Amino acid sequence: MTCSMPICWLRAMLRFCCSRFASLLAASVLMLAPLAGLSEQPRSSAGLNGADAHFKLVLESIGRQRLDAALNEVDRLIARYPNFRLAHLVRGDLLLASARPITGFGNTGHAAGERLGELRAEAFARLRAYNDRPSPELIPRYLLQFSATQRHAVVVDANRSRVYVYENANGTPRLVEDYYTTLGKRGIEKALKGDQKTPIGVYQVSSKIPGSKLPDLYGWGAFPINYPNEWDRLRGKTGYGIWLHGVPSDTYARAPAASDGCIALANPDIEELAKRVQVGVTPVIIAQQVEWVTQSAWRTERDGFMRQMESWRTAWESRDTGRYLAHYARDFRSDGMNIAAWSKHKRRVNAAKTWIKVGLTNVSVFRTPGQQDLIAVTFDQDYRSDNLAQQTRKRQYWVMEDGRWKIAYEAPVRSAVLALPESYPGRRR
Repeated sequence: MTCSMPICWLRAMLRFCCSRFASLLAASVLMLAPLAGLSEQPRSSAGLNGADAHFKLVLESIGRQRLDAALNEVDRLIARYPNFRLAHLVRGDLLLASARPITGFGNTGHAAGERLGELRAEAFARLRAYNDRPSPELIPRYLLQFSATQRHAVVVDANRSRVYVYENANGTPRLVEDYYTTLGKRGIEKALKGDQKTPIGVYQVSSKIPGSKLPDLYGWGAFPINYPNEWDRLRGKTGYGIWLHGVPSDTYARAPAASDGCIALANPDIEELAKRVQVGVTPVIIAQQVEWVTQSAWRTERDGFMRQMESWRTAWESRDTGRYLAHYARDFRSDGMNIAAWSKHKRRVNAAKTWIKVGLTNVSVFRTPGQQDLIAVTFDQDYRSDNLAQQTRKRQYWVMEDGRWKIAYEAPVRSAVLALPESYPGRRR
């Protein structure tokens, strides 16, 4: 069967992009179908912004074999984003198609082999994201509860090279933006200093650094996150300086796996993202592959956990130390104390009280990706008793033990120390 140029070109692009990911090849062919269909109506680009929306229109025009329209669209894209190298490569193929049939991606030969491979990988990541967008009916499993002060959450899907931004819509997460992103050269699940991997876990934006104070490598600027967090340190993980940041001024986007562990976005994208980031408040949740659940399943899981947490709070107020300690895991840790030391401390403290009141506000609850039994909880604690009044910002990690959620870590929240990335120019490694 003869294959037309546009469909062959798209298939060839996906073939090249998937050469390192054989398991995705079949899925790639299926993703091609919407773009290569015969519909004359353009597919919606709702939810896509800037270069993403333009580039999707280019691919759709190619899929419908409207090469003139595709060339016009890619010219508009390049005029607006002149450093978008992937767009230049597609433009070269479109021009070449007017002279002779092409069956591969990057036929013009003006990109070096290594760079061409990176552009193919970027094209595949973008194409996959366009055609596998999350349903508005689904929610990332991790966003169990926003605090009252959290307006947005950032969720990173490493498999899709995508950053999703969720709004706190009266307590229910709602997708409002998503962006292409670059992650670590050697994948994710960072464990050691210098491993060039991006961590998996629940983190928080700890500061903001404008681009004017950084080398050009970081583009528009940066949002450091608090890796390693408390749970990472308990597990012996090392490394530092994981940032969300921009890209050099002569670049629109980097390859999907090109950083030393940071999360790099196009400068226009991180500038847009910055409008939704609250320093010290916005969570950044990084997953190998986002697990999506229905709103019903999300609500059931959230409500079940919140009942467990309320049971812990009321047990504390009751001064029944045995009932209170039943909420703590066998491997519990807190500032050097294990469960035995913690139990001894709490029995002594409670014995000196005649009443206790505990108020919890600004409670955020986020499940940690990659671990089915770990939940990070942060809250403002208002503790009052007959001889003490104290307000504390606290963080806990809960694990599933004996069929119940139990506290494995608890301590006051400490300010994150700013650390430069391992890739920072001139830094000694």
